[in-house]
Amino acid sequence: MGVFFPYRNPRDAYKDDKSVNFLELVEKDMKVLVATEKPFAKEAVDGIRKIVEEAGYTLALLEKYADKAELLAAVADVDALIIRSDKVTAEVVEAAKNLKIVVRAGAGYDNVDCAACSAKGIVVMNTPGQNSNAVAELAIAMMIFMARNQFTPGTGSEIKGKTLGIHAYGNVGRLVGKAGKAMGMEVYAFDPFISDAKVFEADGVIKVDSEEELYKKSQYLSLHIPATEQTKKSIGYDLLMSMPKGATLVNTARKEVIDEVGLAKALEERSDLKYITDIAADSQAELSEKFGKRVFGTAKKMGAETAEANINAGLAAASQIVDFFKTGNKKFQVNK
Repeated sequence: MGVFFPYRNPRDAYKDDKSVNFLELVEKDMKVLVATEKPFAKEAVDGIRKIVEEAGYTLALLEKYADKAELLAAVADVDALIIRSDKVTAEVVEAAKNLKIVVRAGAGYDNVDCAACSAKGIVVMNTPGQNSNAVAELAIAMMIFMARNQFTPGTGSEIKGKTLGIHAYGNVGRLVGKAGKAMGMEVYAFDPFISDAKVFEADGVIKVDSEEELYKKSQYLSLHIPATEQTKKSIGYDLLMSMPKGATLVNTARKEVIDEVGLAKALEERSDLKYITDIAADSQAELSEKFGKRVFGTAKKMGAETAEANINAGLAAASQIVDFFKTGNKKFQVNK
């Protein structure tokens, strides 16, 4: 039998007791579950298994599950959970009586009910940066795809010499900016959380001070903001209408940040605007039918769909769990 922890972070249970060897306690029979409707690549699973088992823990797999009941049953006795786009709801949290940490293998974590986890003392982490290059390459590919008329016959244009706006200058945004610079684009960026202009200048990127200024300057706008209460439906009619003639909005972030009513209105009033997204809009079918090749949505989210990103994110998730149990490291915690 493993050790029972009344605390979700086992370290907290013994933080004031100097006689207890924390490392010995946490390394007994800890169980890590990888729950993925869309499984990791075999190489990633093998790497996760190696990291987990070398730490002395047990690995369990739940792959391609078709019913939430399977997930609820699988989490009942686990101490740690690794997911991809799988939903960790309040119901899942309640079913996972021993759960101490959830790691979302990827940057976004809006598929996890952080409030429910916090209420139970469960740490939630993401793996920032592991998928960044894959998403950045896709963003650039999308720009070229739209510039070349979705690779159908007809005269297209080049992205060299065009202006590129980066909305949110995090891991992905920086890589998109660097790629744009390498392809001869003039790059602007806006990020309200980065006040030091030297961060942008170091990459040869021009810092702007507002969303409005960014959109006015950008013939291509690459969107990288998270879906929060402040950002949901924040990208709409006014910003789109302010963009230069022939502008293209590229969304590899979240569909929720787009005001779809405002988007449709802008596309209706300006026949030169284009929109391409890796997260299909709720109204994607209607948009595509009405605006043809000026709108495109991938059939399924592809941002992190590379072998490299798949492996990197999975291994990072496993390593973060082991580090958390061994040292209490919560560097990538996203809930409080």
